[in-house]
Amino acid sequence: MDRFNINSQLEHLQSKYVGTGHSDTTKFEWALNQQRDTYASYVGHHHLISYFSVAENESIGRMKFNMIEKMVQPCGKPPAQNE
Repeated sequence: MDRFNINSQLEHLQSKYVGTGHSDTTKFEWALNQQRDTYASYVGHHHLISYFSVAENESIGRMKFNMIEKMVQPCGKPPAQNE
């Protein structure tokens, strides 16, 4: 009974939060979610974006813009599907 309860809770979390993955998640999708979450965290925390802007000698707005653009395809093009 406990095993069923744990599995149902895990399935509920996986359906609720996209980045938690599931049994069919590919390595590319996992890396994609991880990179997007990382960039979103950088953009959302002012002290992190300030650190990056000083390190790269760019304005904070430019750094936010660049990171948001990187969120479109952070890991490059998706691999070809073999179906």
